[in-house]
Amino acid sequence: MCVRTALAVGQEPATFCDLPPGAIAPTLTPGLIATAFRNLPLPPSVLIVQPPGGKTLVNFATNFYTESGPFTRTVTLLGKRVDLRIWPSRFGWEFGDGESLASTSAGSPFPDLEITHGYLRAGHVGPRVDTTYAAQFSVDGGPWRDVDGTVTIPGAPVDLRVVTASPILVGYR
Repeated sequence: MCVRTALAVGQEPATFCDLPPGAIAPTLTPGLIATAFRNLPLPPSVLIVQPPGGKTLVNFATNFYTESGPFTRTVTLLGKRVDLRIWPSRFGWEFGDGESLASTSAGSPFPDLEITHGYLRAGHVGPRVDTTYAAQFSVDGGPWRDVDGTVTIPGAPVDLRVVTASPILVGYR
């Protein structure tokens, strides 16, 4: 009897037939699960910038956040069901002007300014957020265990124009 199965997500299936005496059958290992996790198509985080509209001011606390959160995936490896609990464990904020910040926070919308950056010069920048995912796995409903390693997914840059503003005194009556 032969079984055709993929050893890991994204790999070509292999065929395993009845093995001769003394041969070692392939087994599902934490390393194989980690390889499958690294090969999953994980979503990039979408960067949200405040103020909205693709424009901000020099020397203004521009707010950044994303709405990435935990999710689950299920894969079949060597005929076994592997459930994965996946969550963002780290965010790498690249502000597009050479400055960056690492955090475990996804930031938050105004008025809770957690991740902010003040641009020092006018011009066009392309800020982005890279997301590092961690995971736990369960095989066929068994206990949850940590997946070895993490996976970082780069985010797409957002077009942001940094402009200067001139104060103007306005009279009133």
